[in-house]
Amino acid sequence: MIQDYFLAYPRRSSLAVGAGLAVIGLGIGALLGFAGPIITLAVLLALAMAVIPLVSIEVGLWGVIAVITLLPFATLPFKLILTPTFLDLALGVVVLVYLIQWMSGHRRRLTLTPAHGPIIAFILLAIFAFILGLSNGPLTSNLIRKFAEFILSIGFAIIVVDYVQTPEKLRSLVRVLLLAGTAAALVAIVLYVLPAAFSERALNALGVVGYPTGAVLRYIEDNPENALRAIGTSVDPNAFGGLMAMFGALAAPQLVTRHPLFGRRWISWLGFLLIAIALILTFSRAAMAGLLAAMLLIAALRYRRLLLIILLGAILIVFLPTTQEYMGRFIEGFQIADLATQMRIGEYRDAFTLLGRYPIMGVGFGGAPDIDIYLGVASAYLTIAEEMGFVGLGAFLLVMAVIFAWALQHQRTALQRPALAASWLSLHAGLVAALMVGLFDHYFVNLEFQPAQTIFWLFVGLSLAATRFARDKPGKLRNLKISS
Repeated sequence: MIQDYFLAYPRRSSLAVGAGLAVIGLGIGALLGFAGPIITLAVLLALAMAVIPLVSIEVGLWGVIAVITLLPFATLPFKLILTPTFLDLALGVVVLVYLIQWMSGHRRRLTLTPAHGPIIAFILLAIFAFILGLSNGPLTSNLIRKFAEFILSIGFAIIVVDYVQTPEKLRSLVRVLLLAGTAAALVAIVLYVLPAAFSERALNALGVVGYPTGAVLRYIEDNPENALRAIGTSVDPNAFGGLMAMFGALAAPQLVTRHPLFGRRWISWLGFLLIAIALILTFSRAAMAGLLAAMLLIAALRYRRLLLIILLGAILIVFLPTTQEYMGRFIEGFQIADLATQMRIGEYRDAFTLLGRYPIMGVGFGGAPDIDIYLGVASAYLTIAEEMGFVGLGAFLLVMAVIFAWALQHQRTALQRPALAASWLSLHAGLVAALMVGLFDHYFVNLEFQPAQTIFWLFVGLSLAATRFARDKPGKLRNLKISS
């Protein structure tokens, strides 16, 4: 649309561009003078998140992925009634461009999958539970915003399915995901190995874009005498660990596929090792279990050589002197001997107390109605049940069941098509990693962790798109020079 206007009116367009650049230059100069370089940079990054997606939805999706992995909790340094996050801006503009394409006639038909019905039903049930629970707590602008972000993240999966119309687009987004995940892992490792005081100052510098400041580094059991936990720019080590588990699952098939996405296999190994190291440094046992489950799935369905990598990794973790503290954390978890596991057990007990009183639709998203119970439990499934009852949990499980049932229905075709096999398998493995993490953590459904919600539903959309290609006739793919 924009390109057509430039071609039709080149002189007028040139004048407009020149005037626009002059205004932008003056604005940047004024902002530098009044607010300083850090706030100016933050504003420019936020504007980029809002403007770049106007070029195309794909570029907008790249922006969403970059924000989730590198600056997941960044916000504008000033208030516009509310304080939008960078992710709000990136998602909002992608949705706006998508709607404009419908209104302008560039899109005429919505791509549907068997999961669309259950996803929409889950959204409607969430809205109903939110309204039903309004009497349980104050309705604040912050709660409205976070719930709207939750619904937007779920609906994002539908937009992704509709946008990804070719296997090449799918592979392009998988490449971007792998690059962004590797970059996030590298940032986390660098912050981990640098002196703690320097890393803390670097993270505190992000306070200008809404990040927490002060003692932001995280340690096991929040005790500085224990081992440091990697957080990257994700604030929480468990949330970051869950993110790395999904990216590790996405990267694993690239280690053994005949034609890795980046051509040379050493690039795939480097990316996977950085992600795996960052995950280990989080000391997140749920994340490690999630990656292990995902890699076992990949090995069982196609790439048996991954079993050797899993075995080698297990031997190194068990016997290397530097990993003994890590092994001790796992043993303490199984024995329910550490404080974190004991707190989880207490949360599970309290969650079942709440569900015993409000089993059908839960208590909503604002708070609990009784003073002796509370919202908040380290389990994605119990979190959904608390907020939306067993009806809502059933709807979520139905969405996941339909996704994997449809995938299994077309499994043979997907794995036999070189254009799809690695991407199809790794995306579903990423979902398996997240669902495993969800047994012991809640970040993928927690209103406070919008980036984790969005990446989860992005994987949902990409997984559905991959299975749809497996269902299509082979002739639609024969001209694509891509293979697994």
